[in-house]
Amino acid sequence: MAGGDLARGGTTAGELGAYICFADESGQGLSPPRGRTWARRGARPQVTVHVRKRGRVNALGAACYRPGGHRPRFAYRLHTWHGRKNESKSFTLDEYRAFLTALHHQLHTPVVLVWDNVSTHKTPEFTAWAARQKWLRVFHLPRYAPELNAVEWIWSWLKRGIVNFLLAGIDDLEALVRSRLKQIQYRPDAITGCLADTGLITKPP
Repeated sequence: MAGGDLARGGTTAGELGAYICFADESGQGLSPPRGRTWARRGARPQVTVHVRKRGRVNALGAACYRPGGHRPRFAYRLHTWHGRKNESKSFTLDEYRAFLTALHHQLHTPVVLVWDNVSTHKTPEFTAWAARQKWLRVFHLPRYAPELNAVEWIWSWLKRGIVNFLLAGIDDLEALVRSRLKQIQYRPDAITGCLADTGLITKPP
């Protein structure tokens, strides 16, 4: 894969017969993303909805590509925060480890993980765990470069697919997000397009 450490990531994937998996998190609360719709000129439609505002659906996803013309894959895991006391708002270390382990078993290959430099991805506990997994190699993207992460384009697609929603609560939002992500899993052409949007390639020059 071209560019800095990612070039070594591409070589590593080829040597191991691995999938290169671009991973990251995204989240959605009960205030919907805004989008375009049809209306009479000068009469913008407005719908007032009273819902419980606390709560958030977080998604951890990985867009996976294997050199050699293999079918791209997309996997995800949801973490729903209901706003309850002592409830974790985001993914825990155990959830990171469970997601990556399940991803490895699903792909039946080693995993070359590519994600950003945020502190939660570089904790001593996670780094030590990752170093013990013979099937896992971890590479970090440069800082402030979300455009190089293929899964970010999937999150953009997800947001466009849930604009202006009207939902009664957080459980309905979780069902909506899950439905949209499942649709993406059955669109290998779109998953391939997300890698093309980064400008990266799976063959080192």
